[in-house]
Amino acid sequence: MKKTTVMLVDDHAVVRAGYRLLLSQAGDLEVTGEAERGEEACQRYFEITPDVAIIDLSLPGLGGLAVIRRICTREPSARLLACSIHDEPVYVSRTLEAGAKGYITKSSPPELLVEAVRRIANGGRFVEPALAQRLAASHPTSTKTNGLDSLSAREFDVFCLLARGLTPRETAEQLHMGYKTACNYSTAIKAKLGINTTAEMARLAMQLGIVQEAP
Repeated sequence: MKKTTVMLVDDHAVVRAGYRLLLSQAGDLEVTGEAERGEEACQRYFEITPDVAIIDLSLPGLGGLAVIRRICTREPSARLLACSIHDEPVYVSRTLEAGAKGYITKSSPPELLVEAVRRIANGGRFVEPALAQRLAASHPTSTKTNGLDSLSAREFDVFCLLARGLTPRETAEQLHMGYKTACNYSTAIKAKLGINTTAEMARLAMQLGIVQEAP
């Protein structure tokens, strides 16, 4: 029986090792490639052409959303599954809009990852059930009505970190970019959203559920 080939994209070696072990135990799934940075992921994907790629959204360098968008622009039929720590509906919608065929969180049961890979390999889509319910209920705060759809994938990454209270310097360090670059992104984001301060960013993020309001 031909096995489904899988590529792993995550910057933590221990996470990739866990995925590899889990998928190998499934019997019909085989990991044939790995990448730990966004730029590497794009190159490796087209070198090995896996049946499914599992992609973390929080990657150093080129972020996971940008990786998904870049791959799907070149190969619209690419079967990509996002696996992330983020469970907010706006992350799910942005990821599916970028072209991913599925989305699960890293806190989901192991068997859910196997099910998602199989479903996507067979041409289907898979969103973690709890996330699908929250996504369906979140339509009043759609990114189409609050301006976030105008942000690029990297601008969205910067927006989320600044809205959580990180400084531009801390944001730059986390996203592996220069301090001035982070400041330029902040300025561009504010202009696109029609706001002037990071406090306004935080308020918008709270409306979307990206940031939880303090009790």
